[in-house]
Amino acid sequence: MSPPHALELRGVTLSLGGHRVLTALSFAAAAGEITALLGPNGAGKTTAIRCITGLLTPDAGRVRVLGGEPGAANSRVGLMPQSVGAWSAVRPRELLRYLASLYRDPVPLDPLIESLAIGPLVNRPYRRLSGGEQQAVNLAGALIGRPELVLLDEPTAGMDPRARRRTWDVIAELRADGVGVLLTTHDMDEAARLADRVWIMDAGRVTVSGTVAELTADSSLEDVFLRHTGGAA
Repeated sequence: MSPPHALELRGVTLSLGGHRVLTALSFAAAAGEITALLGPNGAGKTTAIRCITGLLTPDAGRVRVLGGEPGAANSRVGLMPQSVGAWSAVRPRELLRYLASLYRDPVPLDPLIESLAIGPLVNRPYRRLSGGEQQAVNLAGALIGRPELVLLDEPTAGMDPRARRRTWDVIAELRADGVGVLLTTHDMDEAARLADRVWIMDAGRVTVSGTVAELTADSSLEDVFLRHTGGAA
C-alpha cells in the first residue's frame, strides 16, 4: 500500500508578468518519503514551492498540502529557502529562539544546534556566515517546529563535503521519522542517494518521473536529466 500524499499538485498553471512559468504541473510527495524535484534553472521549481506555501496562487489547477489548502497548514510545514536576506543582521541563536517561540512544541534548541554542528556559528551575524553556513542555519529554522512536511530548496548549496554529508544524514532521519520531504537540487548524486521518487521538470511541466531504480536502470540520473530537459543544469 502506498503511503499517503503529504503534498499534491494537479494541473497547476501560473503566469507571471505575462510569462508562463508553470504549465499543467502535476506531481506528488508522499509522507515518510524523500521526493526530489529536479530541473534546470528557470524550470519553475522555486515557483512551485511558492505555490505550495501559498505565496503564489495558481491561475489554474489545485495544490493540496497535508490534506488542506496552501497556507492553511503552514505551521506543520518546514521551509528551507535558498536565501533569506531579511535575516542578514540577526545572529542565528536569536533567530532560532524567535522561530521556536512561534510553535507550541518546538525542537529543543541546543540538541538541534548540536545535530547540525552549528554551535560555532550561532553568535555571529547571519550576513557574515558563508553560503554553506547560512544553509545549515536555514535548515535548523526549517526543522525547529517539528514539521510533518519539509520543503528543501537546494539545501546543500555552498556546503563543504562534511557539512553536505551531515545534512544528508539529517534528511534521512526525517524520512525515518515519517516526515515527507520535498527536495530540489542540481546535485544528481544527492538526488540519487536520498530520493525515493524523482520528478524531473522542464519549462514548467514534468517530463519524466519514477523511483531512482526505475530511472537509472539503464543510465545515470544525470543522463536521464539531460535527456528530458532542454536547459542547462
